[in-house]
Amino acid sequence: MLDLLPDLFDQYPQELQLINLPWLSFGQKSIFSGKIVTVKCFEDNSKVKSTLAKPGHGKVLVVDGGGSTRRALLGDMIAQDAVNNGWQGIVIYGCIRDVATINTMNIGVKAIGVNPIKTEKRDLGEIGVTLEINSIEIVDGMMLYADLNGVAISQSVLSL
Repeated sequence: MLDLLPDLFDQYPQELQLINLPWLSFGQKSIFSGKIVTVKCFEDNSKVKSTLAKPGHGKVLVVDGGGSTRRALLGDMIAQDAVNNGWQGIVIYGCIRDVATINTMNIGVKAIGVNPIKTEKRDLGEIGVTLEINSIEIVDGMMLYADLNGVAISQSVLSL
């Protein structure tokens, strides 16, 4: 299957919400889905790093970085931790770096931009909180579905 979201929206139009942003796609998984784990942080990726260092089988990390494009919230070393720990994907409302290396990894990554500058580590941010990205409420534990067409969320598991 090359496309997931068009088929899901055709079959479940009332159960899905599209997070309609100009997402950029990275990593080798162009299609990914999983149970959402949320992180809210601003120009400090400490909570991203600590979360992706834990087992993530069947999960997708959604990071609300406030849409900042001044620093990267994900780089190759943290992305490699995510791969090693079984995460399905990472969605960042912010930037990533080390793009060429992340593109070689078996993970799906969505972000709104790239920036080569790392964040400061001040251990600021929150894990497991409700996020609001582009007027869409994202609750820890919801389901996320992503492909090259975009990113969508649902209250429950959907299948084709």
